[in-house]
Amino acid sequence: MSRARQQVEIDAPPAVVLDVICDFGAYPAFLPWLRQVEVVRHERAGPGQPRPAWEVRFHLDLIRPLQYTLRLEQDPAGDDGSLGLRWSLVEGAFRANDGSWSLAPLGDGTRTRAIYEIELQTGAWVPTYVMRSIEGRDLPALLDRFRAEAERRYRGA
Repeated sequence: MSRARQQVEIDAPPAVVLDVICDFGAYPAFLPWLRQVEVVRHERAGPGQPRPAWEVRFHLDLIRPLQYTLRLEQDPAGDDGSLGLRWSLVEGAFRANDGSWSLAPLGDGTRTRAIYEIELQTGAWVPTYVMRSIEGRDLPALLDRFRAEAERRYRGA
């Protein structure tokens, strides 16, 4: 199993960053390797459901087309204004895909420290250099795209 952790600072409040993360349908507009994202189920917070949760199916074009479904649950807000989201694999192209976003406010709350963590186990053998490339190049690029989208939305608000 491959584990990775990356961090980025974003010039937008945690709530704006979380809105971008939870806007699954918009992913293909700023994540070009995603062909389609479908929200299979959305459970809104309320009685019997303490926080929002989703099941989301992702269709990717990497070396070959891949599809997988994740269950994502929003973390309760922290007393310091921190927010987060956790996910786990429901089905699809991986043996395991578990991770989280942790969003902490910085300074006066108009900036965010975003930490992305993932544990990924592929369904087939993947060369070590490919996994290192994902950690060293692709994961930072993913965070840069989320950062750019959150900052664009915040400036446009």
